[in-house]
Formats: sequence, structure tokens, C-alpha cells
Amino acid sequence: MVAIVADTHMPKGARELPARCIELLEQAELIVHAGDFSGEEVLDRFEAFVPELVAVRGNVEAPGVRHRLPERTSFVLGAHEIGVVHDAGPREGRLARMRRLFPAASAVIFGHSHIPLHEQDDSGFQIFNPGSPTERRRAPSHTMGLLDLGAEGELRFELVEL
Repeated sequence: MVAIVADTHMPKGARELPARCIELLEQAELIVHAGDFSGEEVLDRFEAFVPELVAVRGNVEAPGVRHRLPERTSFVLGAHEIGVVHDAGPREGRLARMRRLFPAASAVIFGHSHIPLHEQDDSGFQIFNPGSPTERRRAPSHTMGLLDLGAEGELRFELVEL
């Protein structure tokens, strides 16, 4: 199982990851963080959860985080390449824009808005925003995502309310 988070924005006040989020991160084989860790100690903490962390920098990172992470990256799950970027831009044209940014990808994971989203085009290309486990903003609840392969090797994204 792949655990997906974005926009943790920590440390900030007494903000902490919800217990269910930590439980899922500890169970994951891979964690994807779509940016806005904020502090370098938070990046260190995520790296300690699992052997492999795929992460990009967001727009509010401390200098040490910006230095350690790329603006965008990708990883392979089964037969699928999956792109990761923090800001996918405005809603209008987002699917097509992400397809152009990651032409070989089956899906793109992104963050920035704190609003969960899962969309798919006619070709099966998907985009997924897990929301935020710590700062929901206009979303109804704190969330994160999970990703697994289905019986036929297809990508299955799931939104988890925390």
C-alpha cells in the first residue's frame, strides 16, 4: 500500500499528524508527500516512517527542505508511472496540463489546494489530491490518500477521512 499526504505545514502551533494518519504511514510500503512539509524536521520524520519516501517541495518550505527535494518527480507502481508535483495550477485545464507535464504517466499526485480531488479523463489518466491531514481549510475534514493496484493491475486511489 502507498500512503499519500500533502500540505502538512508543520511545525505550526500545536499541530500534529492525526493518529489514524500515523497508523497508515507506518503500515505503508511507500509514502508519497506532495509538498509543503514546511520544516526540515518534518521531512526527517517522514523519511523515518518507511524505507522509501517519494516527495516534492512545496511553496512554503524551509530552505533545507527546498534544497533536499525536487520540484517534481515520478515513481513506478506495477506497470504505471505516477507523477508527483505540488501545485497543479487552476482547475480549468488541469487534467490536460498534468498529462502534458508527465506525458508517460498513468496518474499524477498533487497538493497545494488542501482540497481532496480525484478525476479521470476518457483515456484513464488520473489526477489525485489527498487534501491535508493537518490543515483542512475549505475541505469538510482532514484527509489523506491511499493507492494500491487492483486485481488487473489498475491504479486504485482511495481518499481517507481522518
